[in-house]
Amino acid sequence: MKKIRYSKDVDALLVEVSDAAIAYAEDEGSVILHYSENENLVLIEILDVTKFITGEDADVMIPLSR
Repeated sequence: MKKIRYSKDVDALLVEVSDAAIAYAEDEGSVILHYSENENLVLIEILDVTKFITGEDADVMIPLSR
């Protein structure tokens, strides 16, 4: 795994799994999967993440945005 970031502005958790350029994305509801030209997963974007993570889990996640 390359990098995990939390974007407070859009309440999204971004999980970067590759350095490849993003060619296209597939929307799976609150999860957007970004793929390279070779159909390899590059980035996982989880929207409205604070609706799914609460309490202690949220406290641990928030520092990732800093």
